[in-house]
Order: sequence, then C-alpha cells, then structure tokens
Amino acid sequence: MKEATTVEDVQEQAIAAAQKRAAELNAEKKGKGTRVRVGQTRGRNPKVITWEAFDTDAPETLPTTLDEFMSLAGLDKMAKPEPQLVSYLIDGFNSNQYAVASDVLAEFVEPNWPDALVRQFKQTVSNYAAATQMSLEDTVALIKPGIVKAFDARMKAAAEVEKK
Repeated sequence: MKEATTVEDVQEQAIAAAQKRAAELNAEKKGKGTRVRVGQTRGRNPKVITWEAFDTDAPETLPTTLDEFMSLAGLDKMAKPEPQLVSYLIDGFNSNQYAVASDVLAEFVEPNWPDALVRQFKQTVSNYAAATQMSLEDTVALIKPGIVKAFDARMKAAAEVEKK
C-alpha cells in the first residue's frame, strides 16, 4: 500500500480498509439478512462509517414476507414495533416516490414490460443519447419502435407456445 501523503489519500485508504473488512464480514453471512455497507458521513470532515442494510443487488438475501422482515430487522423483539415499522414504510415510500418522479425516462416505458427490459431500454436510451448528443425524446423516438416490435414478437411467440 502506498504511503498516504494527503488527506484524500488517508481517506481513500480508510475507505479501502473498511470495504475490505466489510467484504470479509459479508462473506461469512449466508442466506437472508442484512449486509455491512461502507460510506462516509456528510460535512467538512467526513468519517468512514459502516452500517447494516439490506442488499438490493442480491435479491436472494432480501426478506420476502413481512414476518421475515420483522425478524431480520429485529422488530419482532420490540414490545411495540408498529411505530418503527411505519417509519420504515414512510421512508421507503418517500424514497420510491422520489425515484419514480425523478426518472426522466419513466414516461416512455410501457407498463407491460418486464423489469429487465425496462433497465435495458433506459440504459440504451441514456447511452445512445449521451454518445450522439441527441435529446432523450429524439433517442426514444429512434429506439423505442424496435424495442416494442421485438417485445411484441416475443409475447406472440410465447402465446403460440402456450397454445400447444
């Protein structure tokens, strides 16, 4: 490891060490539950912090029922967990509403598209628009017809298979 010569170098090394330790701890965890995350506090002198959080990038680790969530979050041990649960629900709801409202491509997505196609469409449109410096609207007008045609063909083929 190179010697830290600046505040930024020290901070980078502290983050790297915390990420390494988090990876070691997370490797020991199996099944559903939270994982250790690494970040920094806000402000002029940020400090490296770690915390437990559900890893949305690893769906197999996420609870699938309310009872599972209550248990994994430790709410089942509380005498009156409802206020804490409602707080979590409000935070999640607000975060989701912001994500939906701030998604500039959401209006172009068809409601029957699967999540994988939605992600692919948004990434393709964003990348193409950035590479060509076209507006998002012009890029959607160029790309969406092909996506719709291919999706409709897949749906028609799936329906034919189901008929047999």
